[in-house]
Amino acid sequence: MKILHFAFAGAVALASLTGNAFAQAKEYLTIQLKDGPVVIELLPEVAPKHVARIKELAQAGEYNNVAFHRVISGFMAQTGDVQYGNMEKDFKPEMAGMGGSSKPDIEAEFSQVPFDRGTVGMARSQDPNSANSQFFIMFAPGSFLNGQYTVVGKVVEGMENVDKIKMGDEANNGSVTDPDRMISVKVGK
Repeated sequence: MKILHFAFAGAVALASLTGNAFAQAKEYLTIQLKDGPVVIELLPEVAPKHVARIKELAQAGEYNNVAFHRVISGFMAQTGDVQYGNMEKDFKPEMAGMGGSSKPDIEAEFSQVPFDRGTVGMARSQDPNSANSQFFIMFAPGSFLNGQYTVVGKVVEGMENVDKIKMGDEANNGSVTDPDRMISVKVGK
C-alpha cells in the first residue's frame, strides 16, 4: 500500500512539474507602441509556421518602425509590411500593405480559434496561402474571419495601447495618413 501511495505522490509531483514546464514554455512577442507595450501570447501549437516567421522577423529587427498602414475603427489594426512599411527606411506609404518580406509566402494554418477582441491574425491576399509578414490585431470580434485567416496569437497585456493606434480613413479602406508605428518588436516579454 505504501508503494502505491508513493507512486501516486510521485505521479502527482511529476504532473505538477510538467504543468509548470508547459506554463513556462509559453511564447510571447512584445510590441512597443507610442502609448506603451503590447504583449502577445503566440500560439505555435495553432500556427507553427506563421509563429516561426513572426519570431524570425522580430529577432532580425525587421518589424521595428513598421507602420500600422490600415486601421479600421471597430475592426482591426494591420501592420507588418517590412518591404514598404518601415517608416525609417525606404517607407513607401502608397505601397504599404502590398509588400511582405524576402521570405516565401506561408501555407494557411486555419484553426477553430475564433477572432475575438485582441486576437492576432495573419494578413493575406485572396490566396489563402499568401501570408508572409503582415498581421493584424482585432479591436472587436470578427466571426466572419473564423476559419478564413490564420490565428497566430492573442493580446494578453496592453490592449488599451492598441486601442490608441491612429485610425485610418474608413472611406479609403482604413488607409492611414501619418500612421503610428511599431517602435520596436522583440520575442519575449
